[in-house]
Amino acid sequence: MASGPGLPDSLVLEIFLHLPHKAVLSAGLTCCQWFAVSRDEFLWKELFYSYYRIPRTVPRHPAAVSWYREFKRLYDCIPCVEVQTLKEHHDQVLHLAFSHRGHRFSSCSKDCTVKLWNTEQSDGTISLVHSCSMRQYNWGYTQFSQFNADDTLLLVSGVYLGPHHSSAGEIAVFSLDNYTLLSRVRNKPYDVFGCWLNETHLISGNLHWIGNMTSCSVLWLNNAFQGIESENVNVVKRLFKIQNINASTIRTVMVAHCRRHDSPDLLLDYEAQAQRTQQHQPLFFDLGNTDSEEEGEDDAEEERGEKRIAAHLPSLKPSGLHHVLHSCQSIATRERELETKVARLMGSRRTKAPELNVVSPSSVGEGEDMTYLLFTTGSLTYSPHQIGIKRIMPDQMTTCGPVLGEERSSEEFFDSLDHVIDIHGHIIGMGLSPDHRYLYVNSRAWPAGCVISDPMSPPPIAEEIDLHVIDLKSLREERRSLRAHRAFTPNDECFFIFLDVSRDFVASGAEDKHGYIWDRHYNICLARLQHDDVVNSVAFSPADQELLLSASDDSTIKVWRSPRMVRLSQAPRPPSRAHKLLSSLLGHRSINVNGKP
Repeated sequence: MASGPGLPDSLVLEIFLHLPHKAVLSAGLTCCQWFAVSRDEFLWKELFYSYYRIPRTVPRHPAAVSWYREFKRLYDCIPCVEVQTLKEHHDQVLHLAFSHRGHRFSSCSKDCTVKLWNTEQSDGTISLVHSCSMRQYNWGYTQFSQFNADDTLLLVSGVYLGPHHSSAGEIAVFSLDNYTLLSRVRNKPYDVFGCWLNETHLISGNLHWIGNMTSCSVLWLNNAFQGIESENVNVVKRLFKIQNINASTIRTVMVAHCRRHDSPDLLLDYEAQAQRTQQHQPLFFDLGNTDSEEEGEDDAEEERGEKRIAAHLPSLKPSGLHHVLHSCQSIATRERELETKVARLMGSRRTKAPELNVVSPSSVGEGEDMTYLLFTTGSLTYSPHQIGIKRIMPDQMTTCGPVLGEERSSEEFFDSLDHVIDIHGHIIGMGLSPDHRYLYVNSRAWPAGCVISDPMSPPPIAEEIDLHVIDLKSLREERRSLRAHRAFTPNDECFFIFLDVSRDFVASGAEDKHGYIWDRHYNICLARLQHDDVVNSVAFSPADQELLLSASDDSTIKVWRSPRMVRLSQAPRPPSRAHKLLSSLLGHRSINVNGKP
């Protein structure tokens, strides 16, 4: 029986426009005509914008070859399928870090171990390679790790249970050839974490309190092999000495190697620049103050401060309790304000001027490559609410030369920050893009228009976590913040949530027992990764962004792969040519032995 005339392409296209994408793909298998229409670019453009709910002002990713493939990339290449759960840790897992090759990763935990894992098993599973407990070195727990650039050394940061255990930490360096400990470096406060500057040198911190609210952060450059170097070779050198006011401290240091002639892996400024509202404008200002250096008297200074306040208090009477409390608050506030004014005045007179080519955003992006030291800091309260940026000069990248900052004159006692970006909220995480062009920042916002009158009482923070994007070439915030993950702890209990960035995606943990994945270009949340407790850290494989790890307070590490990779791993593999030849020979020999064809 002869079939009637087919529907015109325009009518088929109109029908397909009203179908979900799965129905379109199924209908395309009906005949050649429908298959051709089911791959129409206009059709997939409409499906793309409607399914992912992306504003039509956002253009297609510049690297995309078609709307169909771009839809498929976001749908099929997100690491959102759980394929393995690693349960070797016995307490909260705090941090994950991949090697640069992606063949190994490390994990840190409240069980005070650092573990190394292999990702190159033939069956695709992940196995434990090595585990080391740090309790023998008087550590409370391990909290952070990082491979050096050539994957020969591992930096491990932890909390040290010393005499001043409230903020003391330590950094250990291990050789990955034989897992031997090469060096140990004190690190204070412990949430400086530490980081590699290059293959053989790492950065640590130290903190000296001057008063109740004023302190000095010193950042040190350390040789990773200091335990085996000659005593005549410098193994440590002071990088920077920076004043802190209003109880703030420098934390979370990281190094960005920014290339001046890069080809950015992301198009960020398509519409966000024009849509940026006044309240989302980042604040730019320079700190003309720092602090002085006295070590080892933290508790004594705090005690003296308390005694000074107590000397001004009236005797305690039940009838005047409210008056006493109010007076106590007023005296403490006045003393803090006075101390801050004195610290600013002294710091402004004894601080080295900032680098002009870094401070001026108009000149950034011109000239040679730059190495930046990035860290969280503050000037209004103890909670970290600013990103500090300090350029590291080429002659500062080795411990050779003058020791302990002897090259600095007494008139320039402190180093100023070259640039500061205010986030207007409590910063709880940072991560660099693979090309070191963009800095992603997790923060919990302060109320709009809030005024901080007491540094020890920061504003209440939002439960929603904002994810900011800062272009390190222009030193500006380039995109409105993302909101899809949540946190619930207050200011004084707020903890770090590590995020990670791949070529196309950014991922973060959250206190709502999920990890989240966003597309970097389209600014949309693509997946939620479930755990049984807080997700502290996520990590993309640098060799394959379709592999993601997540670490949680539930003591597990979960391995996530994309639907595409799972499908490929489960598909039956066709026999190789050698296997076919061997089967043919065995079959022929069997026939000859039986004597019958």
